[in-house]
Amino acid sequence: MCGICGVVVTDGPPPDRELVTRMIGRLRHRGPDGSGLYLDDQAALGHTRLAIIDTEGGAQPLCNEDGTLWISFNGEIFNYVELGDELRRRGHRFRTHSDTEVIVHAWEEWGEDCFTRFNGQWALALWDSRERRLVLSRDRLGVRPLFFTRDAHRIAFASEVKALMADPEVPRELDPVGLDQVLTYWSTVAPRTVFRGIEQLEPGHVAVLDRDGFRRRPYWSADFPARGAEPGQDVEENARELRERIVEAARLRFLRSDVPVGAYLSGGIDSSITAAVIARYTDAPLHTFSLRFADAEYDEGVHQQRMVAQLGAQHQDITVSPADVAEVFPDVVLHTETPILRTAPAPLFLLSRLVRQNGYKVVVTGEGADEVLAGYDIFREGRVRAFWARDPGSTTRDRAVELLYPWMANNPGQAPAFARSFFGQDLDPDDPAISHRPRWASTSAVKGMLAPGLLDEVVRGAGDDVLALLPPQSASWDPLSRAQWLEMTTLLPGYILSSQGDRMLMANSVEGRFPFLDKDVIAFANQLPARHKLNGLDEKHLLKLAFEDLVPEEIRRRPKQPYRAPDTASFFTDTPPDWLGDVTSPAAVADAGVFNPRAVQGLLTKAARTHGVRTGNTDNMRLLAVVSTQLLHQQLVVDAGRATDNHPPEPMTVIDRVQPVRSTA
Repeated sequence: MCGICGVVVTDGPPPDRELVTRMIGRLRHRGPDGSGLYLDDQAALGHTRLAIIDTEGGAQPLCNEDGTLWISFNGEIFNYVELGDELRRRGHRFRTHSDTEVIVHAWEEWGEDCFTRFNGQWALALWDSRERRLVLSRDRLGVRPLFFTRDAHRIAFASEVKALMADPEVPRELDPVGLDQVLTYWSTVAPRTVFRGIEQLEPGHVAVLDRDGFRRRPYWSADFPARGAEPGQDVEENARELRERIVEAARLRFLRSDVPVGAYLSGGIDSSITAAVIARYTDAPLHTFSLRFADAEYDEGVHQQRMVAQLGAQHQDITVSPADVAEVFPDVVLHTETPILRTAPAPLFLLSRLVRQNGYKVVVTGEGADEVLAGYDIFREGRVRAFWARDPGSTTRDRAVELLYPWMANNPGQAPAFARSFFGQDLDPDDPAISHRPRWASTSAVKGMLAPGLLDEVVRGAGDDVLALLPPQSASWDPLSRAQWLEMTTLLPGYILSSQGDRMLMANSVEGRFPFLDKDVIAFANQLPARHKLNGLDEKHLLKLAFEDLVPEEIRRRPKQPYRAPDTASFFTDTPPDWLGDVTSPAAVADAGVFNPRAVQGLLTKAARTHGVRTGNTDNMRLLAVVSTQLLHQQLVVDAGRATDNHPPEPMTVIDRVQPVRSTA
């Protein structure tokens, strides 16, 4: 796992070497084991390395045999051994044992089609110096980030926005439409970001810049069969095949590494399965890591210890208090590079730091299972709302909402009138987003605090723009499939895999690997009948059947409890952190121009009076939106040009092919 960056000019002088060197320095947390820089008259590729595969020979940028094709790569191609064998049979010669070199030869052999063959997680840049062609690619579901900014003369790209902002010519301004998306979907939708003039490459896409201009296209997109036309209907047979694919995916991610690999253990079914598979199907020692919370409302330690005892794993955990969350929150926002509506990334930042302190660079986790196998409460909500929408006047169908959220202290069953009012909005059975309307409406309430000028721009902004991306064939899908597609397009890449995933892991130089997002697991799961994933209101039904012998029943059958952390209480239970008053002062809020200063001060006063205790969902989101946006404005707008470290990690290798300017004297 690494950091990548670069600049390619279409006309004018060669890329600025000092600029790209600064860009590399701002990515050193993604790869502290070394760095590299390739330069020629048109292109500069930068790289910071987290050495995991072929630790001696896989330094980058790396090239083909004749030095005409160069790559800067962030990620892992887990089937690189099989692809390498095939390419050698086709006559390709290799100098290293790295997956990076496999990509170079795969591009030479198959061109853009090579990306459909990769089973992995990646963001990469290929530079063909002979054809003067830049190729950018990102994995299917957006595990690894890739940002870029371009104009008529050049394109600059990087793993993180802060690297692009090493260039003083890059705008430092928040984008209203990007903010609108965050305050609707919890994340932007690629290619949008929250910064004007900066885009992200969409997951499952390849982009090319050459003599014919700039273009991009999808090489993969999530697809589902028409309702009732699913190929496999036997639940026991499907459970067996799902198990085989997950076992192989977990083994690949645990064994294909030249450094030790650990595992996260949350106490839920997903991470319990990945850890249990590793313990059963590999001979490698298992070291697990868990989050505990000082507040029992969020703690899952009992379930974690149950799995540790069964697995016999070496185990370490960290207990997080509200004060711990507040202390690291500025660092968290600096790495997320987007406003966030929950503090949930902060404990994960602390967990990855624990992993790194214990000498591990890689962990496998259970991310992706909820999206791929229908584990979220939002899918259950969609099922209930669709059931209700078929007879909205019924006096009994609306009672189904009381079955939702059994894990909550104040679940809908205890306030049925409110629950029916909330979930009963927008009951249009033909709405492709019927599953997501309550969440989007609840999140959008935060927009009432926006500054008047920005609010006018937001009203003209996002709307239902994500629905415009739905493929035409989605009209024939089961409603659950449409809901899964929405999650795979919004929350998964933009929040789960980014703010809670890549950014919190790589902040401490740790790579995350996700068996449930394996290419073959996704292909199989997307073809399953909806009832095999969500059986009535039993989420991840097939997954529970597939691993009933490896995971204790009390974990396998416990009601799903989503991962949460204390929100407003983190900043107000004890003495508020010093930085909070600085970034939320009326002057700072007015300077950012995002929120109404008077509304912000009213919210802060309310939170201080109650110490953040029993804060409602909307106020929690409001406060987190304000605090994270204000931090983001300070760090990546006001202070964007003043990074604390612009120095690339050592050792640094430089390949300089810039032709000297000949004197005409």
